[in-house]
Amino acid sequence: MERTVKTTTVAGIDMGTQSIKVVLYDWNARGIIALAQEPVELIAENDGTREQKTEWYDTALEKCFSAFSPEQKNSIAAIGISGHQHGFVPLDAQGKALYNVKLWNDTSTAEECRIITGTAGGDDAVIAEVCNLMLPGFTAPKILWLKRHKPEAFERLRYIMLPHDYLNYLFTGEYKAECGDASGMAIFNGVTGKWSKKICAIIDEKLLGLLPPLIKSDEPNGFVTAAAAKRYGIPQGIPVSSGGGDNMMGAIGTGCVQDGFLTMSLGTSGTLYGYSETPLADPKNGLSGFNSSTGGYLPLLCTMNCTVATEETRRIFNLGVKELDGLAAASKPGANGIVFLPFFNGERTPNLPNGRASISGITAANFSRENVARAALESAIFGMRCGLEAFQRLGFTAREIRITGGGSKSAIWRQMVADILNIPVKRPVNAESAAMGGAIQALWCLSKLEGKPATIKDICEDHINISEETSVKPNPANADLYTNAYTVYNQYLKALSPLYT
Repeated sequence: MERTVKTTTVAGIDMGTQSIKVVLYDWNARGIIALAQEPVELIAENDGTREQKTEWYDTALEKCFSAFSPEQKNSIAAIGISGHQHGFVPLDAQGKALYNVKLWNDTSTAEECRIITGTAGGDDAVIAEVCNLMLPGFTAPKILWLKRHKPEAFERLRYIMLPHDYLNYLFTGEYKAECGDASGMAIFNGVTGKWSKKICAIIDEKLLGLLPPLIKSDEPNGFVTAAAAKRYGIPQGIPVSSGGGDNMMGAIGTGCVQDGFLTMSLGTSGTLYGYSETPLADPKNGLSGFNSSTGGYLPLLCTMNCTVATEETRRIFNLGVKELDGLAAASKPGANGIVFLPFFNGERTPNLPNGRASISGITAANFSRENVARAALESAIFGMRCGLEAFQRLGFTAREIRITGGGSKSAIWRQMVADILNIPVKRPVNAESAAMGGAIQALWCLSKLEGKPATIKDICEDHINISEETSVKPNPANADLYTNAYTVYNQYLKALSPLYT
């Protein structure tokens, strides 16, 4: 008589800028057995405003879980959540939103950054407090923005949450934070592991008293409440891990949990980050001093415009993704001298919140769709090379890059990464890196709770598979050409940047 083995899964939730995605990962079969995804709208204004509403998150999350069968939902043993970093979710004492959620790519807070930095005593003083510069993307200036522009809402402020913290709150009713995502708020010192009293006081004297307690990465944020179990149709009482920012979860989901590995994510934003056992940062050169969501550190470079340039180029040329790649492949490294500065949304690295996109180096001889297409692809990776150089100056030796995000599906883009950075590139079999990171962290948390503790490194080695078919090595000839093209890119960047300050 055959014995039926019940499938046991962990749920990984990826709260992206454009959608919420939920995967159910069967840790025995080593595979995702179900996936659901729902879009989330975006409020965009010409002043740099980029916002969303909490009710959009609520609805999308409910729809995702409703897509699973009762058997699949009952199989869930733990949940882990990834959310886009730096967002500000302001809630009142009843847990209701006081205003829209300001996002990581909101650049409307440049004035608040200047106020905080000036009051703190300059850039160096800010770095000493929070291991980072005060940039518009971070959470701290968004809190001050609410105080200055929505004073009545600020007076009622009780809970200050990041997007992933908000989803944790929906499941557990607990108000807690973990060091990885907190390190991107610009009110937390990742080296000391404490909130910055100085920066908090500059924003408002009551702020420090409103911030949540901090938990360790392998600890549960809490357990699914009866109300959440009924709402989503999942088991009551299962653990919800600490969760983390999308980059922190992406590091786990790509196996970037030990020294020498870098992860590059090619999405709406572009990120390059690596695990470090010791604090590592160079904020003035774009390398943010973040913590990981595994107990270590995660120095990170973020550009706000990655697939934005390629998407806009596709739109204006009326092309599909493969068609754009085909055009770019018909050009050559350096796009025959055409240079694309892709600052459609302003930019964080370099720090140009008022930046604008431009195409330079055009002549009658090189002005073709092929060269423009290739320049659009190259522009995102040139920004990443700035980050790699910052890592190298600090003594970080990168052995390989784990690539993820929507752009990682492009073969020509993967080869560009290898050639421009001159490092081997490997792509995990499972492209859902942030959701997988949430699932793996949930499994790590569950193992500890069940008295079977394991290191996050061992769990990642067991569950993160690398695709050899999509792994590439640098082409030496192309790498040389790109060294020259990168020099030209920086010349245009230096010449045009004064226009955007």
